[in-house]
Amino acid sequence: MATKEKQIRNSFIYLLPIIVGNLIPIITLPIFTRILTKEDYGVWGLAQVYAIFMSGLANFGLIIGYERNFFQYKDSGKSAALLYSTLFFVLSVLIVFGLFTYFFKSSISRLVIGSSEYSEILFWSYCSTGILSLKNYYLAYFKNSENAKSFAHYTIDESILGFLFSFIMVVYLRIGVIGLIWGQLVASLIIFGILSVNFIKLYPLAFDREGLRASLKLSYPLTPRIFMGVIGSQFDKYMIGLMATIGGVGVYSIGQKVANAIFTFMTAIQNVYSPQVYKRMFDLGEEGGESVGRYLTPFAYISVAAALIVSLFSEEIIYVLTPESYHGAIDIVIVLSMYYASLFFGKQPQLLFMKKTFIISIFSLFSIALNVGLNIPFIMKWGAIGAAWATFISGLISGTIIFAISQRYYEIKWEYRKVTMIFAIFFISSLMVILLRNMHVDYYIRIIIKLISLSLYVYLGAKIHVVTIENFRLLKRSVIGKSF
Repeated sequence: MATKEKQIRNSFIYLLPIIVGNLIPIITLPIFTRILTKEDYGVWGLAQVYAIFMSGLANFGLIIGYERNFFQYKDSGKSAALLYSTLFFVLSVLIVFGLFTYFFKSSISRLVIGSSEYSEILFWSYCSTGILSLKNYYLAYFKNSENAKSFAHYTIDESILGFLFSFIMVVYLRIGVIGLIWGQLVASLIIFGILSVNFIKLYPLAFDREGLRASLKLSYPLTPRIFMGVIGSQFDKYMIGLMATIGGVGVYSIGQKVANAIFTFMTAIQNVYSPQVYKRMFDLGEEGGESVGRYLTPFAYISVAAALIVSLFSEEIIYVLTPESYHGAIDIVIVLSMYYASLFFGKQPQLLFMKKTFIISIFSLFSIALNVGLNIPFIMKWGAIGAAWATFISGLISGTIIFAISQRYYEIKWEYRKVTMIFAIFFISSLMVILLRNMHVDYYIRIIIKLISLSLYVYLGAKIHVVTIENFRLLKRSVIGKSF
């Protein structure tokens, strides 16, 4: 019982930064979307395409290698040395890429955004994204150490600081969309600096050459996956800007921002179950598949629950948060909600545990080819909503194939009946909302159907013993009694 209570408590603590980190950008949308145009958001979105791409390459997939190899070190000093070595390597590569970006920013801006006048936005977007990626290694240390409070503390502080600096720059100084970027950059630098100082106080600086080499050996085959993954997740915005309009990129970015709350929520949940999944795999070997399957069912339910809420009430969310010019994002939110929910199975580390990173990279080539192949005709035919559908369909196909491959190398014995019911209610409800909206069914009828869908999902949670009085009491005791 104590273990289960600890897991629930950690789940809540991990959720705190996700709640704060996603709530702040969402509740500030009514402010920023009435100052910044959808074209501003489009430029920012395209600049992020380059920033995420270059930052992903600079990291060499080391965040994944570091997380896995962390558990091979029992001594905290050696674990810290691996952290410092990884940070030094990534920072060095980021600086080299940063110099390249600075000297060629005008040409890159013309290529990515369509005009050299946005070169400063592109460069500072890269800097902001790079610092964010460095901070994530400290957060991975906290996660793997199951230090949920420190993880939440630093993440929440960064979100609040980022909001305050961005608000001052955009609302009071009126410097435009670059204020959002500078605000996040300043906040990330402050938190990264504090983390670095605090870690050095606890653990002297050390360099673990062999540990870094081992992580690189595991991670560098993932670089094509990072390369392709960034293209797969960002190429849609680039194609919308190329084939449609920058304003279309802005609307798509707003829809993606709202739907991305699901992905970050799922990542927070993953922060709770991932260490336990790895431990079961290392301790039980291939015999741990049944234990892992039973363990993951409640997390599948909770992850999909977030996607269901966002999907069902996307219309209300967009109407409240944005002016009319952004309302085309409603269906985009629903479709991307389905996409993000389907990623739950792809978050499981079966191939990483079996050290089959080469397979992951090879498969990424197929995934990106499928994504691009669908995006081009879909965007040409339907614009931004076409990009959302192409992303979902390609993700569903790719996810099904990688699921089968992963099961072959390390079989997780899923509770298939329960998991199927979870996803069936979610997908049927989401598709029904899109259909009813496009049929112009009266809003009051739609809201009743949404509430019925939500009630059915809660009922399912009770039937599969996820929504129980015992879990509610554990959650209440964990949150009220110990978290604070």
